[in-house]
Amino acid sequence: MNYQPKINDYVIWTDSLGHVVEGWVYFVDSAYITIEIGVKCKDPEDIVNCPIHEKTHCCVVCYPENWHELKYVRSRECVKCE
Repeated sequence: MNYQPKINDYVIWTDSLGHVVEGWVYFVDSAYITIEIGVKCKDPEDIVNCPIHEKTHCCVVCYPENWHELKYVRSRECVKCE
């Protein structure tokens, strides 16, 4: 059975060229997932102007045809459910 990515799974993606991406699955859809590879806090001014998110997230897109290249490492509980 192929791995089905879920939000809050930590994965390592090694593509066919040997590039490695690792991080938390941040978004899941039938068309693609995103893997969060970096997070940084926003400046207070940015938070005031856009209070929906307090951090900037850097994510990589992974399409279903590449999901077989993902290695599941572990899961975490929801960090901040909204």
